[in-house]
Amino acid sequence: MSFCLPRLFALLPVLWLGACVAPPPAGPEPVSSASVQFPAPVLTVAAVGDVMLGTDFPRNRLPPRDGTQLLLDAAPLLQAADIAFGNLEGVLLDGGEPVKTCKDPSACYLFRSPARYADHLRAAGFTLMSLANNHARDFGEEGRSASMRILREHGIRHTGRHGDVARWEVNGLQVAAIAFAPFINSHDMLDTARMVGLVNGLKRQHDIVLVSFHGGAEGEAALHLPFAEERYYGERRGDVVAFARRAVEAGADLVIGHGPHVPRALELYRGRLIAYSLGNFATYLGMSVRGVNGLAPLLEAQLAADGRFVQGRIHAFVQQRPRGPVPDAQQQAARLMARLTAEDFATPSLAFDRKGYLYPRHEPFVPEADKTGDGRYNSSF
Repeated sequence: MSFCLPRLFALLPVLWLGACVAPPPAGPEPVSSASVQFPAPVLTVAAVGDVMLGTDFPRNRLPPRDGTQLLLDAAPLLQAADIAFGNLEGVLLDGGEPVKTCKDPSACYLFRSPARYADHLRAAGFTLMSLANNHARDFGEEGRSASMRILREHGIRHTGRHGDVARWEVNGLQVAAIAFAPFINSHDMLDTARMVGLVNGLKRQHDIVLVSFHGGAEGEAALHLPFAEERYYGERRGDVVAFARRAVEAGADLVIGHGPHVPRALELYRGRLIAYSLGNFATYLGMSVRGVNGLAPLLEAQLAADGRFVQGRIHAFVQQRPRGPVPDAQQQAARLMARLTAEDFATPSLAFDRKGYLYPRHEPFVPEADKTGDGRYNSSF
């Protein structure tokens, strides 16, 4: 029998109101995390985009103090993470001749960093580097082989060359990392079927799979995602959204993009975080750091044991030559990435706050640092 029959109106007004009137919509006030069940983060990944600490080819363009200060400000964040990732532009090599030629030596985009600069990467806290990009073979496959050897000698894992996959154990989890790019002899991001097979195979054998890609057009004109295949100077640079989503569907738990030299939007897809470009981070000479090219985000992502994204933060840096990346009090990189995320996706899957925290938008979660009310959930820049 319905509780809304007229003969009950006078007798049970409270029950009538409770049963027949729709409850008011939930207000914007977030609930405490104590009342909601969230996966516990067990793995922290710190990730940056392009790293090129200076080149001695075709002439000496190495930083002051031999580069020992370039990464000092970022080191505490990289060292605190379980995994610290960057994309190594160029090679770590002493001497050697390039396989490419420079028509104009004053505008030569070939990068050769001294092998000893691997010390700077290790000291800063890097544990994983991508060697899948358009500069990894500036000095031929031998140059990439030298980079792999030097990184390995310094305890830094690498991935990128066709067949080169990093595998190790972190916090009791079996982790694999694989880097893709649309360039010769790298894991090919343009071959979707092969990518899916590789990622799926890794996921069957590992708890966490990290995927990186070096793709997309370059420069300020490439800030927004086109949701289509991109080209740059006639080269196919991939459909980065289609690639990243298919990687997640195949088993990737975190997808890290770089290549456009500018930051791009982020997306939460099937509970997994995708960073479409982390731009430049520490690129000493040889690359422009004017305007948005100089914004240097450091992404911190906390993952659950099953790979789901729990929460993260964009630590905003800006490149200042000759110093390197320094903390940016104006939070320009975080502001830009929050804006691009809102503009590129009709229904953004991530929420940002004024401190650069990001977390799943549909979950009423307040980061620990913001429970006092400063920079609260879903507050805009």
